[in-house]
Amino acid sequence: MKSASSWTERWSSSGHDRRPNRMAAKTRSISRAIAAVCAGAACVAALAGCGTSTAGNVTLEFFQYKVEAVSQFKKLVKGFEAEHPNITIDIINTADAATDLRTRFVKNKVPDVLTVDGGRYFGEFAAAGIFQDFTDDEILDNINPQMVKLLKDLAKLYDTSADRAYGIPFAGNANGYVVNVDLWRQAGLDPDNLPETWSEFIAAMKQIQQAGITPIEGSLAEPWTTQAPFASLAGTLVPISEYSKLSGGTATFADLWGPVAEKEVEFYQYTQDNPGVTYQQATQDFANGKAAILPLGTYVVPQVRMVNPDINVKFAQLPATDDPDEQVLTAGDDTVLTISATTKHPKESRMFVEFLMDEDRLKEYAESQFCFTPFKDTYAGDEALQNILHFYKEGRIADFADHYIPSSMTMAGSLQSLLTTGNVEAFTNSMQTQWDQIQARTVQ
Repeated sequence: MKSASSWTERWSSSGHDRRPNRMAAKTRSISRAIAAVCAGAACVAALAGCGTSTAGNVTLEFFQYKVEAVSQFKKLVKGFEAEHPNITIDIINTADAATDLRTRFVKNKVPDVLTVDGGRYFGEFAAAGIFQDFTDDEILDNINPQMVKLLKDLAKLYDTSADRAYGIPFAGNANGYVVNVDLWRQAGLDPDNLPETWSEFIAAMKQIQQAGITPIEGSLAEPWTTQAPFASLAGTLVPISEYSKLSGGTATFADLWGPVAEKEVEFYQYTQDNPGVTYQQATQDFANGKAAILPLGTYVVPQVRMVNPDINVKFAQLPATDDPDEQVLTAGDDTVLTISATTKHPKESRMFVEFLMDEDRLKEYAESQFCFTPFKDTYAGDEALQNILHFYKEGRIADFADHYIPSSMTMAGSLQSLLTTGNVEAFTNSMQTQWDQIQARTVQ
């Protein structure tokens, strides 16, 4: 195994977070904007939906955050407009959803219907009353209850009394690792029976290494990528309920994230000799057969296939303990569908939402976007996802660890330092110091 302290000599990192937009959106803080726009309920009521109407014709504004899904949503809109010739959908595509929404909220221009990333900023907006409350709505009756819970938990980060669903899960994603099936077989491993415990996983990495194959493709030149395996491990090791103890002062980051950090350090001992490459380079290298696994989210698989359409891959959950029954898949509401709380066209907005939530349309969307449908009978949009589908169906999913801390905390940079030095105590101390400083400012 590699010595963590030797990595400083082998590579250096830019220290800049250049993660793709859909991932970057999860880490942006917009609390101050929400406070400015929605200082009270009266302010929320003042916000008006942007749709227009003339002589029986209605135009809805549809805010669409997902860059990769532009063509798919255009197709869906075209189908809806064909069925409803009196309703026009004005699609607003964006590459920076958090910033664009903040600007619109400040200007009192809330779109009628929105797709939003199911990350921390959704919780901020939801708790501020920007979105419609679907908690008791029959539209959620057939939705995976754990996916709904993830939405509620995000809102509760900002309003602990609000056990409410301010959106509808539209598509699910997952964290873990991509498996090069052929390389696993070459190392004498069975890709149809992937590791179900931490010990089995480490044993597999050692066997792959002994076969002369690089086990893990790292991409540490971009620090955000270190959060992926960390979140995967934390999903099993740190129950969501533990994060409330941080605010209550009954737990520390050493308690919650110390064990996760120790496994993260061990995990990265099995990367290539120089893991300080970019996300793009790592994707290309993995696609070209230079490593057995790529530890990122489901979003990376289509990019791998763009480089090598013939690669044989599976997606797997990263186990964190030695009890198979304890394993939880780190996953999230990749796309949330919601309606402005103050839209001028609630009937037409609802019609459009129900059109989008059609099961056949969502299956087609899942296939185009390499994701999961949000239903109780969850459908995986690609054969490579079948290995982790049972986690969704069994409700064994947990949100990403970074959703439970303020986005102003430098988690990625702290993880980079952890992997450079191997110093778990310094990592947890850094996170605790940042947390305490933010809490002190909040109290003041």
